[in-house]
Amino acid sequence: MNFKKYLFVGAALMSVSFFAACSDDENEPQNPPVEVPDDDDDDNDDDDNDDSQGPVSLEDQWNNTNTVTWPADTVINLAEHYTVPEGKTLIIKEGAQIIASTAGVGANHVPVEFTVNGNLYCEGTAEKPVRFSIPESDRTEANIFAGLWGGIVASETCGEMLIDHTIIEYTGGQVVEGSPAATSGVYTAGDDAYPQITTNNINGKYVITNSILRNGWSDGIYLMGGEAIIMNNIFAANGFDGAEAVNVKAGCKVDVAGNVMFSPNTNGLKLSSSGQSENRGQALVQAYNNTIINAGWRRDGEKGGCIYVEKNILANVFNNLLVNCKFRAMTPSFDIPNDPEEGYDDDSVIDYNYYASGSQRSDIVWDGEDESGVAYAWQGYNYEHEDYNVGVVDVHSVIATENDLKDPQFVGFDINGVGLTDYVYNDAWDFHLQTGSPALTGACDGTEAFAAPYFSTTGLTVNGQTYTSPAVAAHFGAYGE
Repeated sequence: MNFKKYLFVGAALMSVSFFAACSDDENEPQNPPVEVPDDDDDDNDDDDNDDSQGPVSLEDQWNNTNTVTWPADTVINLAEHYTVPEGKTLIIKEGAQIIASTAGVGANHVPVEFTVNGNLYCEGTAEKPVRFSIPESDRTEANIFAGLWGGIVASETCGEMLIDHTIIEYTGGQVVEGSPAATSGVYTAGDDAYPQITTNNINGKYVITNSILRNGWSDGIYLMGGEAIIMNNIFAANGFDGAEAVNVKAGCKVDVAGNVMFSPNTNGLKLSSSGQSENRGQALVQAYNNTIINAGWRRDGEKGGCIYVEKNILANVFNNLLVNCKFRAMTPSFDIPNDPEEGYDDDSVIDYNYYASGSQRSDIVWDGEDESGVAYAWQGYNYEHEDYNVGVVDVHSVIATENDLKDPQFVGFDINGVGLTDYVYNDAWDFHLQTGSPALTGACDGTEAFAAPYFSTTGLTVNGQTYTSPAVAAHFGAYGE
């Protein structure tokens, strides 16, 4: 028979607690613990001799089973690091909330890390997203870049991960001695901070879709390996001092499409084949139909502010709508192409993008010997930057000038009404295009050879379901009318 297990959080703070998430006060769940079905198909009917009943620790929940399910509409409080063991699977159902303690772990207050050595499937819905966060009282504007926990780290043994209709927020804790990611060698103690999502398996398969990744000290997604579809997500306030919305390295094959990226500290897309070796192949990326707003203004220097393509990556970047960004697409060392240490693959196509500008001036202007002094988006687009590959990159792109700002005419976003350094996302914004918008025409129609997404036909199969990348849309940005 199938036994029932109860999971409680105790004084030792070593277990995970399940509570219904529909209490009067979300921050203080009032309902009693729910019963969690045991995945063990044991036919032993001797209940009196069963030792599996009673409180179950984080580690013990994996005993005698390869799959654990965290039920819908529950709250899971994590005061310790959590690990999905290698070869095993965690399923998180709709409405579940995973709340990381902001106190950290141990005397060093190591940021809580959610490590995936096996498989992770987050199965949220539009009405009931899964949520990885911190206690509600700590979810403040002042803590947007505080880096209060460690995020999701998918290791070299993570085979599959689905992040669907999931909110991940308030990450970016510093990697320190004692951090699991430092111990495993994924990151370096003292040098790195946790992104919202990390991948590190060149053979892994990852689908991140319909989700919100916001309010983090570091990158939104940092891909160091695997095949991935990143589609139809919202990124907001990614990076305090550097960092990007999506950061790709060697060993990856990725489609990035249909995403909105608001106010990344540096770039919406940093695309690089850094780390390429005999074991980690050249990074391959198709990045199309994304909308990137307010990128780069909070970062000093001139290292990006929109899209950054480097170190021999083969990246096709097209049909993107760039609004009030600090710079255009950059290809550093473009005069040294096809070198794993420099330049970019000269088979890349970075073109047919739309650069729109408002008329407002940035309230932060980095001006000095090594600074551009750029204060307006249109000014940055037309700046004589050494990393603009003029004549090769953005040959057919639409680029705003001081006298022709190329307003894309959003349905519900005033490009002159939001400050260039603002980073708080407003859910009421609507980035669809009005009828007659100039951004509805002039984009690629998807029939060009370079424009074919990697996973639009064969797709990626995760947890037995095949996910396909969006077809290329013949307009600029994530949404049409």
